[in-house]
Amino acid sequence: MRKILRFILWVFVVVAATGLSFVLYASIAWRTTPPHAFTLNGPNPTAEIIGTNTYTCGNSWMRKNQYGIWEMYLEGSPIEIGAKRGALSHNLIELQEGYFIDQIKQIIPSEFYLRFLKYFIAWFNRDLEKNIPEEYLREMYGLSLYAPDKFSYIGNNYERILHYHSAHDIGHAMQDYMLVGCTSFASWGKYTPDSSLTVGRNFDFYVGDDFAKDKIVCFIKPDKGYQFAMITWAAMVGVSSGINEKGLTVTINAAKSKPPTASATPISILAREILQYAGTIEEARAIASKRKIFVSESLLIASAADGRAAIIEKSPHQSGFFQPDRDFVVCANHFQSKVFETDPLNLENIEESSSMSRYQRMTELIETLAPISPRKAAVILRDRMGPGGSNIGMGNEKSINQFIAHHSIIFKPEQKQFWLATKPWQMGPYICYNMDSIFSESNQLNIEHEIIQPGKTIEKDPFLQSEAFKNYLKFRVMKKIIKSADKPVDLPVNNFQDFIKLNPEYFLTYQLVGDYYMKQYIYDSASFYYKKTLNKCISNKWEREMIEKNLNKCQ
Repeated sequence: MRKILRFILWVFVVVAATGLSFVLYASIAWRTTPPHAFTLNGPNPTAEIIGTNTYTCGNSWMRKNQYGIWEMYLEGSPIEIGAKRGALSHNLIELQEGYFIDQIKQIIPSEFYLRFLKYFIAWFNRDLEKNIPEEYLREMYGLSLYAPDKFSYIGNNYERILHYHSAHDIGHAMQDYMLVGCTSFASWGKYTPDSSLTVGRNFDFYVGDDFAKDKIVCFIKPDKGYQFAMITWAAMVGVSSGINEKGLTVTINAAKSKPPTASATPISILAREILQYAGTIEEARAIASKRKIFVSESLLIASAADGRAAIIEKSPHQSGFFQPDRDFVVCANHFQSKVFETDPLNLENIEESSSMSRYQRMTELIETLAPISPRKAAVILRDRMGPGGSNIGMGNEKSINQFIAHHSIIFKPEQKQFWLATKPWQMGPYICYNMDSIFSESNQLNIEHEIIQPGKTIEKDPFLQSEAFKNYLKFRVMKKIIKSADKPVDLPVNNFQDFIKLNPEYFLTYQLVGDYYMKQYIYDSASFYYKKTLNKCISNKWEREMIEKNLNKCQ
């Protein structure tokens, strides 16, 4: 017994020492300070208010348009661009950091695990700075001068801006818990009316409805590289969707990854580097080959100079390149190149996730609707059905339109045009911008002039006026309440049939009712609704396994 007790004590001491060492190391690792060379020439820039939701800072400016989209123009050196952006959008930075942290707290309500997560990320991102080009670190530092001090318990301002740039990557590395399930395409040749490129994408990076409210269309004129536009949010230096003055577009799509052991270059930073410095697909490939990333990702590159599109596929250990033998390409969340065609993780992803369903549905729509104009591209990006046009319920991850998109965008690279969807999601009007007119020497951006292209707006989806859409909005509200309800008095409905009628083909509708009854220990009713769930189109394998596991418990 004494030997056993000594062994237990020894194990406890080792575990405690290891844990203490980890916390101490992570605490030190988190204390990232910018190099002394990161200094501004002169005082920090300040923004001037010149109207309602309209601000200037030197030659840079920001305003909110009639559709609720923030428009921003920035120019200068990296640190100047960051500082001007911070001065213009410091209120948005505080708002969106708050939304982001609130969403994390909803996912991880335990204070203990939140503290652990902070130290884990510090350890995980210990080499993050080494993998980001210095010009983007300088831009982040300029932004950090305007970040709110109220969140300093997480880290200093520069640390937080830096580490948030790995959030997309960490979120999808942790995800078989899918925060990201984007779908995109490019068409050209016989698949477009004028043979020129048309590109469309939904960016389904979901961290709450509030976070997506204040999206920014940002036009940047850097002192090095190409001028470009990107769709972004406050304090985001990286790119998820963008187009440059050469007519090259970049969009990113997550793929399945093994859990990484340390960070490398965030995919949004790689996408930014490509957008700023590449004019052709080969130039984009050359830049991508220089960087190591820590999650698996596809980059759909469309190039006006090449008149076509291709996909750069990267995992932490190898890279692939997919160029279709037809005049369109579809990109979901699995790889298509020969490099990954026998990769077990990719095959598992194709078999078990929702990626192939969205790929198949988008392919069907392109074949059916071709030639694809921007208006037809909007029809594709708004599609709510499953493969074959099947009704799989609204909000299903197997749909192209999951009603969670942070943004949805359509590009015409050769014309230097793009259309950005306005709220709600991709269902509102798509408004059009022209890169040439915005960056033209003879037409400098003027805060008093409208930059949305007149007469080119794509109308809102008529579905917004339907009873089905109104029911879906009610469903979203009730879903949250039922999910958190512990007692019958907490329920928003007297009869679950009223709730089911709001979205009757969606598997989650029945799963939520089953989960509620299971919490009440009413196993017969829970079992009944879990069986109903299994007869619907379930998004992925792990959702099905969870439902089957709960059904077995009930029985």
